[in-house]
Amino acid sequence: MSASPLAQTSYRLENLTVRHLAAGQAAALQGIDLAIAQGEQLAIIGPSGAGKTTLLATLACSHQPASGSFAAFGVAPWALPQAERHRLRAKLFLAPQTPPLPPRQRVVTAVLAARLPQWSLWRALVSLIKPSDPQAAYQALQRFQLGEKLYARVDRLSGGERQRCALARLLLSNAQVLLVDEPLSALDPALSQLTIATLQQEATARGATLICSLHQVDIALASFPRIIGLKDGRIAFDLPRIEVTDAMIAALYRNEAAAETTAATTTAPDAPARRAAGACF
Repeated sequence: MSASPLAQTSYRLENLTVRHLAAGQAAALQGIDLAIAQGEQLAIIGPSGAGKTTLLATLACSHQPASGSFAAFGVAPWALPQAERHRLRAKLFLAPQTPPLPPRQRVVTAVLAARLPQWSLWRALVSLIKPSDPQAAYQALQRFQLGEKLYARVDRLSGGERQRCALARLLLSNAQVLLVDEPLSALDPALSQLTIATLQQEATARGATLICSLHQVDIALASFPRIIGLKDGRIAFDLPRIEVTDAMIAALYRNEAAAETTAATTTAPDAPARRAAGACF
């Protein structure tokens, strides 16, 4: 699916290959062709190990491609001097599945860290001692029903609370592209719906591009107008959600489902028979 040629483009990737240093010559992503217009909202789905996190990190200019063409906002990031590439990265916000938040830091400080690229060194140091805008941090947290944790320590938060803390930090950034990796993995259904709605409202309000990787296929299909299916480091499909069929989803996850079935059978070979008999265990 190609972005409109009249729209401002956030990304254009052509025949892109990305390799992890630790993986030798194995390609984590290969043959990736993507065009994403500024302001688009799309979900990336696929089985574990498909390359979703690697793709987001590449879009965040954290992984340098091994080959192919990669442009963000019309420029090739890895052809820029380091200082210019750093300024480009300030337009991008990557929220990882497991946020790297300092454990002994207060939540208010962690959230306000989103504004570090906008602050002088002196203001950043002062804010570590006395948070410069706690009201803004509270309002961001409150949008994820986490306002009461404003002055809590990060290491006192649950996994789901840490995820929402990182997303609150996203709200205080001025990024033009929001890259969110598995934001619902530790959230219940109600908080999951709230989280996706808040992210989409924020992206719409600032005209930002929202790219979200999800394991929850039902939420992806219900919430995002464009769906990218990723499998084995390649794009299996890139379509409007109304064109994504059950057969496509089944094919995307077929090997993962088979592996889970094999693992379950190996662990408990008589489990299918017990389920058929209506056993309770």
